[in-house]
Amino acid sequence: MDSSGNGLPDNNQQDDIGAVVRSGREILFQAFNWESHKHDWWRNLDRKVPDIAQSGFTSAWLPPATQSLSPEGYLPQNLYSLNSKYGSEHLLKALLQKMKQHKVRAMADIVINHRVGTTRGHGGKYNRYDGIPLPWDERAVTSCTGGLGNRSTGDNFNGVPNIDHSQDFVRKDIIGWLRWLRQTVGFQDFRFDFARGYSAKYVKEYIEGAKPLFSVGECWDSCNYNGHGLDSNQDGHRQRIVNWIDGTGQLSTAFDFTTKGVLQEAVKGQLWRLRDPQGKPPGLMGWWPSRAVTFLDNHDTGSTQAHWPFPGNHIMEGYAYILTHPGIPTVFYDHFYDWGNSSHDQIVKLIDIRKRQDIHSRSSIRIMEAQPNLYSAMIGEKVCMKIGDGSWSPADREWTLAASGHRYAVWQK
Repeated sequence: MDSSGNGLPDNNQQDDIGAVVRSGREILFQAFNWESHKHDWWRNLDRKVPDIAQSGFTSAWLPPATQSLSPEGYLPQNLYSLNSKYGSEHLLKALLQKMKQHKVRAMADIVINHRVGTTRGHGGKYNRYDGIPLPWDERAVTSCTGGLGNRSTGDNFNGVPNIDHSQDFVRKDIIGWLRWLRQTVGFQDFRFDFARGYSAKYVKEYIEGAKPLFSVGECWDSCNYNGHGLDSNQDGHRQRIVNWIDGTGQLSTAFDFTTKGVLQEAVKGQLWRLRDPQGKPPGLMGWWPSRAVTFLDNHDTGSTQAHWPFPGNHIMEGYAYILTHPGIPTVFYDHFYDWGNSSHDQIVKLIDIRKRQDIHSRSSIRIMEAQPNLYSAMIGEKVCMKIGDGSWSPADREWTLAASGHRYAVWQK
């Protein structure tokens, strides 16, 4: 599945958009939740940058920084205004500068599936963008959502004008804006919101045009369910994510929603789910680990929205899994800062083991046990782990216990 090889970047490749993915040593931090706009957010994060860096995170995903009709930032209007409910442009730039000093890359949340109009146009709908930078007319809006553009190349985001990415002038303007974020504002990485809303080939064009160091797409659709709950076979779900990554020319990674879906059922006493018929992890991670960004929750699935939350009493089991396994793990703000010092410190310890034993996105994995109440695996040559309440430890005496907590343990050599 993964044709990108195992080459590590040398120093002159640091600006190459593929170098970070080839290295495979990313640990991401989602630096906000659904309520963050209420809490003077750029200032709050500014105080936390030293801890975020010291904890081992390489990139921090920030909420949408542009002016938006909704306070959370996901109904953008004037893309070039950086005064948002999270704080002023001045505070944002100060935060980005501090992150750069601490060598944590800033990831911009790229919301380009839809854009709220400023003026009524064709059909009496708000499908014109007058009086602000990027003054598009109705041709920039898909015909499916009330514009004069072409049909959408993806799914509709209902209720607001969806951008028609098939228009040359639209893509030219978006690339100009992405370059501005990258070169002038100081963002280095991109997260593509609602990536199912437009063809992945446009994401390829945007990455090639703006050259972020790292990109990840939100390809979120439902896992496969049957009358008894989650289907044991999620190949169709992970294939859809693979197809999207392929569509980006393999330039972008994608959030591993398959792993999240399987893992949060598995920890409830169905840990057998964590081994597929080929003996591999059952998510995108098992097929294409160098492009699989694993996570437990985000601002949509968890936080106060709680659309699809990970079971709270199994959070550390979840982190013991994703932080020791191949793929590119992500830690959610709430679990790291809002759930108390114990949770924070246990996560830091797992990150430290990952770095010290050089687990990376393509590390080998051998699954030893996958029973209802026990899962264990060896990752690389130097890390063993177990989750669940079943009893297990590595047979060899060379192993020492490196971390343990509620229903999990990790050993190292």
